[in-house]
Amino acid sequence: MASEATDIAGRDRTAFAVKWVASVIQILGYAGTAFGWTPWNLYLFVVGVLGWLFVGVLWNDRAIMLIHFVALGAMLTGMASQ
Repeated sequence: MASEATDIAGRDRTAFAVKWVASVIQILGYAGTAFGWTPWNLYLFVVGVLGWLFVGVLWNDRAIMLIHFVALGAMLTGMASQ
């Protein structure tokens, strides 16, 4: 029982760290878009979206997983078509 509580606490700490790092990286992607830092802005967005997709998995939150999976697919498709 205590092991399960420790696992949950560890997962929550991981999710907390990943969501903030992913958010900062996505903000840098927005800044990159504003300043014309192509293609670096897209690379930043991909990393941020992957981070949030991972958070969705940790939280078992299907809405977060869906939106970030679709965003990732759209970005990778767009990048591949260039």
